[in-house]
Amino acid sequence: MNSTFQRTGVLFVLSAPSGGGKTTLCAGLRANQDFVYSVSCTTRAPRPGERDGEHYHFLSQEEFTRRVEAEEFLEYAEVHGRCYGTLKSTVIENLRKGVDVLIDVDIAGAASIRGCGDKFITDSLADVFVMPPSVEELRQRLERRGTEAPEQIALRVRNAVAEMERWYEYKYTILSRTPPEDVESFRAIMQAERQLTRRYVNTP
Repeated sequence: MNSTFQRTGVLFVLSAPSGGGKTTLCAGLRANQDFVYSVSCTTRAPRPGERDGEHYHFLSQEEFTRRVEAEEFLEYAEVHGRCYGTLKSTVIENLRKGVDVLIDVDIAGAASIRGCGDKFITDSLADVFVMPPSVEELRQRLERRGTEAPEQIALRVRNAVAEMERWYEYKYTILSRTPPEDVESFRAIMQAERQLTRRYVNTP
């Protein structure tokens, strides 16, 4: 029998509370990048060292609203007074070509993707929650950033506690340890998801 097996892409959705190690984990995964990293859109101001198109697509509130009305986002949400969204077209295009996509989103964004109503997207989905070591460690990480006032940090910590209570909504949970261990855990998930029988199509 002459046939070719082709695999559809996996949509890896990664979530963690603010300060939970999500950015560090993404950086570790991208050091050996065999996937497309989806660059989100946001209305927040760039942090020091962040570049437009690499870390985020930085949009005005007006432009973000226009894209929402045009239904260009796979998911979008307002977090800590700023808007974030994932463009739909790039994600779907890559998945159909068999290219894996990694999306870094918050709890609300992950919930929106699960409930998007697109069977192709939901069948492609593998969502992962990174649980930080403790709330106190989370607070210390936010303080070390030095980018926010104490009241803003307190708000993020309160929100983080609420987010951590929703870990069970995810298919996978990584109990965060060291950055290398977190990367290893995520890589194990990626390898397993890529071998699922249902992801393969037998073409004559």
